[in-house]
Amino acid sequence: MNVTLRPVTAGDLEGFDTGFAGPGGPGPYQWFGHTPTQRLHRLHQERGLLGGDENMMSVIADDTLAGRVEWFRRAWGRVETSACWEIAIGLFAAHRGQGIGTEAQRQLVDYLFTHTRAERIQVCTDADNIAEQRAVQKAGFELEGRIRRAQWRGGAWHDQLLYSTVRTP
Repeated sequence: MNVTLRPVTAGDLEGFDTGFAGPGGPGPYQWFGHTPTQRLHRLHQERGLLGGDENMMSVIADDTLAGRVEWFRRAWGRVETSACWEIAIGLFAAHRGQGIGTEAQRQLVDYLFTHTRAERIQVCTDADNIAEQRAVQKAGFELEGRIRRAQWRGGAWHDQLLYSTVRTP
């Protein structure tokens, strides 16, 4: 399967609005309840969802919109000296379990190390999300540890696992 990343289009946003609506859309580890999407549309109009502290690209698999990857600025101290990127992925149900997520996250890491000065890229995933754990490990991330009761979702607190990869010289 040919997987590529590209800037989000207005049509992609409509696909995300539809494809990720309701608990079945994003899957059990990404459903946080209904949320407004106007902000995402506004950021797309303002800057194409690129070039800020919150960014997004579309995941294309064999010329079909399969989902999206996102990256957010995080810091382990002062932002000026300790910033890194945290990445996330959302794939439509029909595109899960085919290696698309692994390849998309691998491409996003390459993109960020090529086009930003980041030294570190990290991923947090639910401790029960075995598929994402495998995907990020295959994409070159290493487990750093467990963040206990860090995410409120579905009426309960959930542990998260922190993975990272660092720039190689």
